[in-house]
Amino acid sequence: MTTKAKLPRNLIEGRPALIVIDIQKSTFLDNSEVRSIDNMPGYKERMIAARDLVDAAHQNDVPVIFIQEVHRTDLIDFGRELDGDEDVHCLEDDPRTELAEEEMGFRQGDYVVPKRRYSAFFGTDFEILLRGLKVDTLILCGGLTDVCVHYTFVDGHQSDYFCRVVADCVAGSSVEAHEAALKAMEYLQTGAVQDRATVIEAISAL
Repeated sequence: MTTKAKLPRNLIEGRPALIVIDIQKSTFLDNSEVRSIDNMPGYKERMIAARDLVDAAHQNDVPVIFIQEVHRTDLIDFGRELDGDEDVHCLEDDPRTELAEEEMGFRQGDYVVPKRRYSAFFGTDFEILLRGLKVDTLILCGGLTDVCVHYTFVDGHQSDYFCRVVADCVAGSSVEAHEAALKAMEYLQTGAVQDRATVIEAISAL
């Protein structure tokens, strides 16, 4: 175990933005036991809980950025994504692919970044938007903890953003994968994993 002293960091350093990752209509429309992507127990409830973060951000003038996974109907942009456990998902003509705007309290002035791959940074204008907003801290919620949230966190970390993940407002493909991803993110930035109440308190104190 390392004994290196850590510089104390605030939960929010500089200007924050709330990043809502892939909370889409499928979570609320598709109750099938067999899904194109596995969801851990309690997945839907954790996405619903993220609404509290959106409301707190709106109330305190924190930018809200919705990330939306979407793929062309000819499947041309899936790449290697279907080589693993995932089946075809998030096609652009499928109503389940739409953002869960009503459930998440989407409002005019919020931002939307569509993506073709897991990370919100990969092949999108996400970083241009963050630079324009002068964002320093990314507060992440949504799913999957072990895939899109984790990979967005890693790219944010490597781009020198302060990254925080709200543990009770993210959910993974399984409980084991969810917990492992949280541990991996905490390894990269000490204090990265926070709970919803603490994050809302920090947002409200800005």
